Amino acid sequence: MGSPFGIPVYVSPTWFLVAAFITFGFEPLVRGQLDMTPPGTYVVAFVFAVLLYVSVLLHELAHCVVARMYGLPVRRVTLYMLGGVSEIEREPETPGREFLVAFAGPALSLGLALIGFVADIWFIPDNTVVGVLTFQLWAANLVVGVFNMLPGLPLDGGRMLRAGIWKLTRDPGSGTIAAAWVGRGLAVLLVALPVLMSLMTGQSLGWVFMVWAVILASFIWLGATQSLRTARVRARIPHIQARTLARRAIPVTADVPLSEAIRRAVESGAGAFVVVDHEGRPIAIVNETAVNLTPEQRRPWVTVGSLARTLEPELVLSADLGGENLLEAMQHTPAGEYLLVERGGEIFGVLSTSDVNHAFKGV
Repeated sequence: MGSPFGIPVYVSPTWFLVAAFITFGFEPLVRGQLDMTPPGTYVVAFVFAVLLYVSVLLHELAHCVVARMYGLPVRRVTLYMLGGVSEIEREPETPGREFLVAFAGPALSLGLALIGFVADIWFIPDNTVVGVLTFQLWAANLVVGVFNMLPGLPLDGGRMLRAGIWKLTRDPGSGTIAAAWVGRGLAVLLVALPVLMSLMTGQSLGWVFMVWAVILASFIWLGATQSLRTARVRARIPHIQARTLARRAIPVTADVPLSEAIRRAVESGAGAFVVVDHEGRPIAIVNETAVNLTPEQRRPWVTVGSLARTLEPELVLSADLGGENLLEAMQHTPAGEYLLVERGGEIFGVLSTSDVNHAFKGV
């Protein structure tokens, strides 16, 4: 939809569903407060839906602008059924920065609510289109700001809680786990409290209210669960070392039949092939998936060179890489296999992406 501040903004098709829901849900209120009949009341209700999501966009852009101030790359902002999401590609380096990036969104929403409140009270007459829209918008921004301040992931308040625990324990993983479990608790309360209130008072809160409560609770529960998984993955990252995951590789020339290369690998206990020139210098790396997809009866007639990828500089990694540095190097140039070399340039082995993925299995 555009790139304010250089940040691409996308709108999910689900937004149109919630826009229709807001339009039809808000229309009776417009009809009751204004001397207006359909279709005019529906137009005003739709304008409210659009302006509400403009407020959500500003909320997300606040996160992104502060993140960019700290040098964090921002991929995009997406508006969807339950609001918006900012895709910030890297986490802040300190708990203080994490807190400020998270707080920027609710702060802007509450600021919009305050501006709208002052304008509604002092400057805008009641029972007008502008008056009705202003009142509903400042009230909605107040709800958005307060709701996002709730201290549980994936809400902004959860990230602020995570930053606080990170500051106290000096461990971002502990902060993530604690804030995620609080988020799960909030999800349960969002459904349990309305049900308990209905049972205690004997008054039904309405099916629309309960549907939204369940939807929001599901969103928070799933987000908190994903945060827990992310924390477990991050805890394992420092233990991922290229040297320990590497496969022993045998050098073969490009004209060697695949069946012969496999025979040599089995005899020597190797798990990968590296194509070398006649002087023994590596020039390509054989793709494991291509090898496995080649029928056994064709392997004597297929050369390893035809199944290899030219060894670009980005596919040659140091055998000493590990943790975040290893994953960043692999992310920079996605491939099935990488050649690992020692500091002197000697071949150490081959690192398979599938082996790295397997190291995270079960997380």
